[in-house]
Amino acid sequence: VQLQASGGGLVQAGGSTRLSCAASGGTLSNYAVGWFRQAPGQARSFVAIISRYGGTTDYEDALKGRFTISRDNAENTVYLQLNSLKPEDTAVYYCAVTNPGTLASWRARRTTSNYNYWGQGTLVTVSS
Repeated sequence: VQLQASGGGLVQAGGSTRLSCAASGGTLSNYAVGWFRQAPGQARSFVAIISRYGGTTDYEDALKGRFTISRDNAENTVYLQLNSLKPEDTAVYYCAVTNPGTLASWRARRTTSNYNYWGQGTLVTVSS
């Protein structure tokens, strides 16, 4: 499966944007889907994950309440809504797919090596 992330750009602090992760060459509903982000000079870190049909989600604690993950399997797309953005949210955001079993473990959800396919990333820059 190939993933294409989009929706990044320049956003003012306090603003919002929605990222999309569109899949091709496979059926996205076969997978749980996660979002990660990587700020300059930092390691890639977990943002959120959603189960195959959207019934289960998980977020990095510090992002709960501001970010929302959702999916539309009919469109083969997963979304990440980013609200109340802060300059420290500036990063390249990546989507990735993983086997549904990854959801069973808190640690597994946050481990990049458990994700099989990755999109190319989309840059979100938050200006102060």
